[in-house]
Amino acid sequence: MHIVCLDLEGVLVPEIWIEFSGRVGIPDLRRTTRDEPNYDTLMKYRLDILAKHRLGLPDIQVVIAGMEPLPGAAGFLAELRETYQVVILSDTFYEFAHPLMRQLGWPTLFCHSLEVDADGVVVDYHLRMPDQKREAVKRFRELNFKVVAAGDSYNDTAMLGAAHGGILFCPPDNVAREFPQYPVARDYAALRHEIDLAFTSSDIQPNS
Repeated sequence: MHIVCLDLEGVLVPEIWIEFSGRVGIPDLRRTTRDEPNYDTLMKYRLDILAKHRLGLPDIQVVIAGMEPLPGAAGFLAELRETYQVVILSDTFYEFAHPLMRQLGWPTLFCHSLEVDADGVVVDYHLRMPDQKREAVKRFRELNFKVVAAGDSYNDTAMLGAAHGGILFCPPDNVAREFPQYPVARDYAALRHEIDLAFTSSDIQPNS
């Protein structure tokens, strides 16, 4: 059995924090895992900015409700699921993802959750588990699945390394330079080609 593990933001949907940053006019919120490898550092930075500007979960959800998947993403995902099992491994939050998952046909999503007070203020975030992307890939492999993973940012590289095959999709130049071992796909046709190629590679063994 074959499983494809995909990141969400930057691969199938736009970066939510960048969209929100543009809507509320706070450039500092444009910082993502493409810029900051340490996710805990990044989230604490974001929560501090939200608190400073008195912005809460409802403000973010209004922006997300108006977002759409990246052009071609829904069709790519639908076709991919005809051939492979697909799991979305993301560092987003269930409180963010719901409207976007609807537009993508409700794929399986593993991500995190937010702690929000009665006024809608985001007071904390809770990881489903530490390093959940890599750990999910490792567990799939233990179940004797062949796994190919694709992502775009620093926080995806651990799962790429844990998979039988890893692919970078439209990464920024800094990530591509630091991880030259992974092929780079710049569109969905190229990504599908790299996924198929990884699964048919003769050096991939179910328990390797």
